[in-house]
Amino acid sequence: MWNWLSLGGKPFITFGTSHIIMLLIYFIGIVIFILFLKKILTDTSLYNIVRWSLFGLLILSEVSYQTWTAVNGIWSLREHTPLHLCGIAGITGAIALVTHNRKLIQVTFFIGLIPALLALITPELPYDVPHYRFWKFFIHHTAISWTSIFLVATSSLKIHIKSLLETFGYLLLYAIIIGFIINPFLDSNYLYLSHTPTATTPLDVLGSGIWYYVNLCGLAFTVFFIQLQIYKLIRRKKSTLK
Repeated sequence: MWNWLSLGGKPFITFGTSHIIMLLIYFIGIVIFILFLKKILTDTSLYNIVRWSLFGLLILSEVSYQTWTAVNGIWSLREHTPLHLCGIAGITGAIALVTHNRKLIQVTFFIGLIPALLALITPELPYDVPHYRFWKFFIHHTAISWTSIFLVATSSLKIHIKSLLETFGYLLLYAIIIGFIINPFLDSNYLYLSHTPTATTPLDVLGSGIWYYVNLCGLAFTVFFIQLQIYKLIRRKKSTLK
């Protein structure tokens, strides 16, 4: 039993059987949510079950990961602080699930939906199933993306291009803090501003030097714009349920 909690294990294989299964679970979960959206919106008990289940997955994933790294003696500010985009989305998403804060719902939607999905498609992951790191990674990132959809689909929040620009501004400010203060101080690679991930990801085609940062900003804005269109589809779906 303890082998899957230790350091070391079977190497993860991108688009191997376990990876494909987890991606299918992600998309099947979204389909089920869409099919039961009207029920979730009208049944308070079901809404709270989904809400608190997502909250529990987000908190348990982060707390268990911090505990696992500490127990195995590998925890460090340089690598294990939740400062990556998905880490921040997990925190803002958990708080938004509790407080229904409209600004946090907006931020979580933009930084959590597609970024977490892209992480699921191109995981930076050392170990395959049944290792703890495998389960934590897929459960956490799936919960982040699902939470992003759940929050906007079940709230009355309206997101416009102004919301996109506002959140993009927050992201740029955060990136400046990470890139010019946190990463140099810790010799870290949060937000992948120091270099691209070790796994093969879309970031690999963004070039190098100043063009890497210019293209990274362009990619982030494109992702935000796509998510704005996804939001419109969600709102359209909600309007048909009334």
